[in-house]
Amino acid sequence: MNNLALKELLDSYIEKYNNRDFIKDDPISIPHMFSDQRDIEIIGLWTAILSWGLRKTIINKSKELCTIMDHAPYDFIMNHTDADLIRISQFKHRTFNGTDALCFVSFFKWYYSQWDTLEDAFLSDSDESVPPMKNGIYNFFQLFTSSPDFIKRTRKHVANPMTKSSCKRINMFLRWMVRKDNKGVDFGLWDRIGMDQLMIPLDVHVYRVARKLGLIEREQTDWITVELLTEKLRKLNPADPVIYDYALFGMGIEAKTMP
Repeated sequence: MNNLALKELLDSYIEKYNNRDFIKDDPISIPHMFSDQRDIEIIGLWTAILSWGLRKTIINKSKELCTIMDHAPYDFIMNHTDADLIRISQFKHRTFNGTDALCFVSFFKWYYSQWDTLEDAFLSDSDESVPPMKNGIYNFFQLFTSSPDFIKRTRKHVANPMTKSSCKRINMFLRWMVRKDNKGVDFGLWDRIGMDQLMIPLDVHVYRVARKLGLIEREQTDWITVELLTEKLRKLNPADPVIYDYALFGMGIEAKTMP
């Protein structure tokens, strides 16, 4: 398939999935329950971190987390009581447990006591030879793991591209926060990270479809594959390569549900 035909195919799936109908069955529906930017950032990142397994389960567990925080994430983070911490310490999703939840609460409070937006955590001026988003995600990883009450076991829930992790969930969160269009799915709240810098969230659906379409050949689902696939997608849309997340994910979902 030549590039023109490939672009036409992918663009048709973008049209199908990048619209408000997509929201209700996707984890992005959780931050869409809020209007304050800090609420959106906190529950958006937390929902993204919990995003493995069935989408329905992810949404239900994220709603449970919202209920524990009285549907006011920022206020809960900054003003929680000991009784609130006991409640959130009982939260569990797969390998994410109450200890991890407490670690996230502590990080968020420490962070928002110094900065107004999580965007600052993903900015980095170091080593211009490294792609900006790789540096940015690593900067967030360093901030998180060096926060005062960091718990070592929680490290596994915060991806690090320097160890070749695909950082799928963080890249998905960044898509939510950075991408701007008139479709109403992604929030486009941040201005200092460009859409052209974003990296593709490499989940199993995206990976399988990308291989089938000949966009990638590598068998590993790691950061190198993320870079290779994103570079191919940049050739189709230099200003907004991760818009093709909608197409690749949607094609993968349809293939999975076909008889």
